Amino acid sequence: MSDKQRPLFKRADHVSLTVTDLDATVAFYTEVFGATLRYRMGPFDAAEIPLMDDGRDWTEAHVNVPGARLHIAMLQLTDNLGMELFQYDKPADAATTPPRNCDVGARHLCLEVADVQAAVNYLQAHKCQVLAGPIVSEDGPAPDSLSWYVLDPFGHQLELVQYT
Repeated sequence: MSDKQRPLFKRADHVSLTVTDLDATVAFYTEVFGATLRYRMGPFDAAEIPLMDDGRDWTEAHVNVPGARLHIAMLQLTDNLGMELFQYDKPADAATTPPRNCDVGARHLCLEVADVQAAVNYLQAHKCQVLAGPIVSEDGPAPDSLSWYVLDPFGHQLELVQYT
């Protein structure tokens, strides 16, 4: 594909997490992080939506999960980043714990902070699990920084970074 055919990728719009309790997750990120709720939608239930022209149900065609029932909330997490939250009521066999960092498909959200120690202390006081840290990066190929990983109360991995 030539450069002229490549689409123009303008900016990151949002990240997405699948959660087990949408209400609790929305409450945590709005109360603790100061995120704002942009909207909520759903439930969308594949059993209640007409099949697509190709015979697939709506959720299989759009989110690659046949037979799903889901709810969606969109938060504005920072000035330049949204966070979309999905809660699936169906299928019943969906995993209910986040993947480990080594699992294919795992992800984490990294947020830049002014003071990593203060951010870690704040999040720990709000039921986040703090992992060992900080990770100090100096004199290498990456910018000098302090990074620290925490798990939110639902087990999602977050990274906090302070550039030094």
